Amino acid sequence: MAIFPYEMKTHSITVFLSLLAVAGGTLDAQELCTAAPSAKPAFVFRGVGYFHRWSKNDQHEFTPAKQENLDKWSDMMTVNAYPDVHDGERLAGTANAVLDNYKRHQAKVLKTDSVPRTADRPAEHLIAVVFGRPNFIEVAFARFKLVDGTGCSFVYSHRTYGEKIGDEMSAWLSANGSDIGKALMEWSSMPSPIKSTWLQSSVSRSLKPRRTWRALRT
Repeated sequence: MAIFPYEMKTHSITVFLSLLAVAGGTLDAQELCTAAPSAKPAFVFRGVGYFHRWSKNDQHEFTPAKQENLDKWSDMMTVNAYPDVHDGERLAGTANAVLDNYKRHQAKVLKTDSVPRTADRPAEHLIAVVFGRPNFIEVAFARFKLVDGTGCSFVYSHRTYGEKIGDEMSAWLSANGSDIGKALMEWSSMPSPIKSTWLQSSVSRSLKPRRTWRALRT
């Protein structure tokens, strides 16, 4: 059943956090990684600068300073472009598809919401979920928006590492969840993956295919 673009039920941010075994997708051998950290962040979100770390096709990952290790980070912004999405209806369909993907991987849905369209702006959508593995829990807030006439999503993710960390993540969500969702939906200086210059400072690097959660942040 389609959820967007209709008004959605908001679930409590304080939820029972289970540790889930989630299988990610497998990447091709060729990826794009930044050759060297830029002195200037690609953008700022909630007062924190984010640097371009990795790109493949229409997906781009950014983390703050001192979080270069993409196998163990605390905060990440993933920017996705959907080249075939150019109107509000298809954007809503894309948001539904991502939500279904989260659910198939046993994500706990914390919140879904929409900003109704206006005369000069298509509707936008927000999804907040939590999922994890035995050694970490990840919460993700995904905003779906048309940028330069093309569908995009901006996914802020936060990870907590360790075992038996449900209470720790619950406390983090209680302190930050509402503010992050609000900040993400009000963010007006987000980068455009359609007009990006990130790849100009990247090099092609051959990597062994590995299991990853990147497929869940599309």
